[in-house]
Amino acid sequence: QVQLVESGGGLVQAGGSLRLSCRASGSTVSFNTMSWHRQAPGKERELVAAISRGGSTNYADSVKGRFTISRDNAKNTVYLQMNSLKPEDTAVYYCKAFGITGTAYWGQGTQVTVSS
Repeated sequence: QVQLVESGGGLVQAGGSLRLSCRASGSTVSFNTMSWHRQAPGKERELVAAISRGGSTNYADSVKGRFTISRDNAKNTVYLQMNSLKPEDTAVYYCKAFGITGTAYWGQGTQVTVSS
């Protein structure tokens, strides 16, 4: 059974940085697109950044130039480096991964809080 486990969230002041990690465990499944999403209180979950197995990336306009997504296919791990954090980045961050058969897996989420 595949499990995605996020880590790296926490409380940071505006302008600070955090690095999120999401590792898939419990299976030898390989993944195609891996991505990070976030959900703030009272808002819908939104895509933050995505990366293909080959390394192509795309970002939400709100995080371009501040966040960087990367992955280590050998470790089935995806990362999100978040710099110049703003209070509006406060949310629960979730990772998502598509197996090669098309099955989507979600992590349990990690809280990121940016204080002003």
